[in-house]
Amino acid sequence: MKELAEPLARLVEELKRLPGVGQKTALRLAFHLLRQPAEDVERLAQALTVARQKLRACSLCHNLTDEDPCEFCRSGTRNAKQICVVESAQDIVNVEKTRRYQGLYHVLGGVLAPLDGVGPEQLNIKTLLGRLEKNTVEEVIIATNPTAEGDATALYLAKLIKPLGVRVTRLAMGIPMGGELEYADSVTLQHALDGRREL
Repeated sequence: MKELAEPLARLVEELKRLPGVGQKTALRLAFHLLRQPAEDVERLAQALTVARQKLRACSLCHNLTDEDPCEFCRSGTRNAKQICVVESAQDIVNVEKTRRYQGLYHVLGGVLAPLDGVGPEQLNIKTLLGRLEKNTVEEVIIATNPTAEGDATALYLAKLIKPLGVRVTRLAMGIPMGGELEYADSVTLQHALDGRREL
């Protein structure tokens, strides 16, 4: 005897394909969706379908957009002398939440990961260099994650960009607000010391 009816089992399997969703969470989500009114579920399905059909990569910065170029690239009020390089379009959302950055963006589409078959050719590096060759950008802020792959990507980009006469900076890393030295690992402390600034 099967535990789940075939349509429910299929729904659970599809939900498990989402990042961070295991068997228990997929099952809980499936039952939650099935308890909702049919209109709510149809609205969700329609939103997914429309997003998949209408969203595409911006031809300039590779951000997700429904208009090309994207809103950031079209804006006349953003600082075109700065480009913040991020791994994914989701990272733009996080930077924008700070309300401190007013420059442009460039989405790499990942990081260098040779063991996973991701080299420079698989990333949006050529289009970034093309943007820099126009000699209007003064600073590139590399905002890749502080991982081995993110650091390697940052170093690789810096080697390509510095000869163009563009200033290359990296997001500061270290101890988070409210963190305690007692719980910080040595690498985090090293980054915090390296990125210290004057008061």
